[in-house]
Amino acid sequence: MNNDGEIPGRKAVDADSLSSLALAFVGDAVFNLFIRTMLVGSGKKVRDLHRDAVRFVKASAQAGILKKIEGFLTEKEKDVVRIARNAKVNTVPKNADIMDYHYSTGFEALLGYLYLTGQNERLNKILMASFSLISSPITDKRDQISD
Repeated sequence: MNNDGEIPGRKAVDADSLSSLALAFVGDAVFNLFIRTMLVGSGKKVRDLHRDAVRFVKASAQAGILKKIEGFLTEKEKDVVRIARNAKVNTVPKNADIMDYHYSTGFEALLGYLYLTGQNERLNKILMASFSLISSPITDKRDQISD
């Protein structure tokens, strides 16, 4: 990595040209890293950190987050979510409900899209709101993700 935080030789990625599942692939990594970063300073053992992380990243949790924030998304963000949610997937994890899995794919695609398009402030708002929604469910989080 150079001083600007860029990786030498890395090509720019046009997020609009990627499939929804490719965006979700990136978004999954973004969300996993964010959650692990938020949890790691707790002083817990790795086994307990893993258990806590799973609570955040499982399909049902991501689906719940998306359902709570959908009304605060921009039209473009809603389109990214809708297209990803309707994407044909070949496999569904055995512990996931099919509808939750589709919603979680939409949530991950949204995160991947925001990350790849450099919308870091918006991405951070959504990530922080997501963490708050799972760690202590509160009914009104409008101030967390609104513009």
